[in-house]
Amino acid sequence: MRIGIDISQLAFQNTGVANYLENFVQSLIESDRENEYILFFSSMRGQLDPKFAHSIESSRVKVKKYRMPLSLLDLLWNKLHIAHIEMFTGALDIFVTSDWVEPPTKKAKKATILYDLIVYKYPHESTAKIIETQKRKLKWVKQESKAIFCISQATKNDVKEILKISEEKLHVIYPGFTL
Repeated sequence: MRIGIDISQLAFQNTGVANYLENFVQSLIESDRENEYILFFSSMRGQLDPKFAHSIESSRVKVKKYRMPLSLLDLLWNKLHIAHIEMFTGALDIFVTSDWVEPPTKKAKKATILYDLIVYKYPHESTAKIIETQKRKLKWVKQESKAIFCISQATKNDVKEILKISEEKLHVIYPGFTL
């Protein structure tokens, strides 16, 4: 099976989202010796940490790097919902999205990681641009994701209550830490 994961948030090193995503990807690749992983990374200025890249090195792991601004991806994927992810990664069976954008897929089933619903619960803590981007992304998550990974039970409860997503789609995967 070919599993794609959006790792673009790793450009923002030492943030909670980047730390969670890095541990998630490393753990998945270390524990799964059968599947192939295609990691999508796009950032205009940010770089993929060489230490992370080295930690996932394997014949089963390919990183596809692009230099596209987040505003372009938001337009293509969250607003227009065009240009399926397989145009960038090749054929996939599953694609896991993360924090900012929600690309359409051609054939791949989608899963996503949700960290919180701050844009709904505490909108005064965010800018209008962040709120708009997140709400556009979450609209597509609700419609298209077959599974949603929540980083806590509290996030899972919020997703059920605020987004009205059925519990069968929701799975809690707590953050792990590596030393």
